[in-house]
Amino acid sequence: MRKQNDMAARLIAGALAAALCGPAAAQTVYESKDKSGAPVFSDNPAMGGKAVDLPPPNVVKLQPVPKLAPLPAAPFAYRSIGIVLPEGGDTVHSNTGGFGITIKLSPALRARLGDRIRVTLDGNPLPAAYASRKIAISDAAWQAAATSNNAQHTLQATVLNGAGAVMIESAPLSFYVHRATAHHSTH
Repeated sequence: MRKQNDMAARLIAGALAAALCGPAAAQTVYESKDKSGAPVFSDNPAMGGKAVDLPPPNVVKLQPVPKLAPLPAAPFAYRSIGIVLPEGGDTVHSNTGGFGITIKLSPALRARLGDRIRVTLDGNPLPAAYASRKIAISDAAWQAAATSNNAQHTLQATVLNGAGAVMIESAPLSFYVHRATAHHSTH
């Protein structure tokens, strides 16, 4: 008997759920009995079936979900920078001071957004900022920044954004400059 009551309760719940969903909520629901006497619910009247009075459906008006502002993008950051040419301890041969250097930067320099590479020589910034990682140091730039005629010098590379703020800076690199000299014999 308990199984029949559980089944009847499930059938009633199913019929009510079906009756309350969408267009079915406006239709009439009929109850009849099957051969074993268990209740059967349908939207079609069966022999001996009678209409069931259903309460009005519970309707919950959904509140609109507010649109969330997009999360701010993470600020851009360079991950690494280093001077790859000359290498630390290398000797550069230049009589005038002009030579080339190569910077390794990850991710790539955003030159189109105004980011630039500033190079310092012996702690003094070169007069120009560069939009490429391959840089030719001119004789004039060398003369303006080098602090001595010693053979040993230091280079450092810094990425600046369009507003001039430092974004990343390399470690200083020590290198040597060799200039050819003419020796006069005193014999």
